[in-house]
Amino acid sequence: MSHAKEKLWSKDFVIMSIINFIILVIFYLLMVTMASFAVKEYHASTSQAGLVTGIYIIGTLIGRLGTGRVIDQFGRKKVLIIGLALFVLTMSLYFINAGITVLLLCRLVHGISVGIASTATGTIVAQILPQSRKGEGIGYYSMSATLGTAIGPFIGIMMSQHSSYSMIFLLCMLLGIICLVISLMAKVPPVPGVPDSQASSKGFSISQYLEPKAIPVAIITIFIAFGYAGILSFINFFAKERDLVAASSFFFLVYAIAILVTRPFTGRLMDTKGANFVMYPCFVLFALGLLLLSTSHSGVVLLLSGAMIGAGYGNLSSTAQAIAVKLTPPHRMGLATSTYFIALDGGLGVGPYLLGYIIPLLGYGKLYVSLSIFIFITIAIYFILHGRKDHLILEKKVG
Repeated sequence: MSHAKEKLWSKDFVIMSIINFIILVIFYLLMVTMASFAVKEYHASTSQAGLVTGIYIIGTLIGRLGTGRVIDQFGRKKVLIIGLALFVLTMSLYFINAGITVLLLCRLVHGISVGIASTATGTIVAQILPQSRKGEGIGYYSMSATLGTAIGPFIGIMMSQHSSYSMIFLLCMLLGIICLVISLMAKVPPVPGVPDSQASSKGFSISQYLEPKAIPVAIITIFIAFGYAGILSFINFFAKERDLVAASSFFFLVYAIAILVTRPFTGRLMDTKGANFVMYPCFVLFALGLLLLSTSHSGVVLLLSGAMIGAGYGNLSSTAQAIAVKLTPPHRMGLATSTYFIALDGGLGVGPYLLGYIIPLLGYGKLYVSLSIFIFITIAIYFILHGRKDHLILEKKVG
């Protein structure tokens, strides 16, 4: 019946949202603990520790690029199960101490498995949502990611202070097994044939992997993700240096609350006033949040900076994704979304490694000052690449 087709919270939609949430909890839990794990257990240098953190995201990027091309040939549910099985398998390798090279390889393969699984869940969700409620459904689905980005680091920092790394890995492995088990319960309808345009593209072309219209905003996404990578990878070290370890446990929780409170308003503002109305204030909030973080010697200031960074970066990233989709014709929206995520993964992946070289020269406090200046400079780049044309998108929509 037609009314059944309009149902949003189907069993399969809930399963995919839970899997996405758990994958992102593990993703960010490991992001905030791996640098200190590499230093403590493997005596890694700062740049090596940054690479241990960042290579995971490079793996995710490789997984996304490959999966987008083959998911419909192999079958979406099958790809999801393969990704999650590989995820659990590589999680078990964290328990083996065989040197930094093996750890790096393990992180890379683990990242690839995350890229495969998360691309599959995103594709399946877009497929199973009713046409009339796609926007609303994807909005709810992306909230599972927002919660994962907050709860993951919160659990990671708490466990790194009160537990062992073995317990952290065991928890991640058990969560991965839960994802694998519930993925088997999902029913994914077959894809009704490949569109002619897709079938005819035999030769290699960049546009098969990336959406050209989304590339300008993807460049901005790389820059803002680079700024955020400095927080994800090194907030633990910074908090120890400033004796703010207890407060740092709640940094990402405050960050998430700021996103959850502001995102409903910023989404509506973007639709009615245009992206610039959200992007410019959020750039300033993010940059000032980084500056405030650099000066923090008390828990209150640290958490206030977390709220500013959440409202700033959290809304910059979601608005950038919306810009990428709005600029793109409907039949290439999936590609625009993956272009955005590839840029996000790229910034978060390369950031810790490059910043690992800068920290010995500047220290953590000055690193955050430098990143604040970098975000202020990004405002000008945003204006050149997108900001000056944003009113045309709004006029076209109103027209």
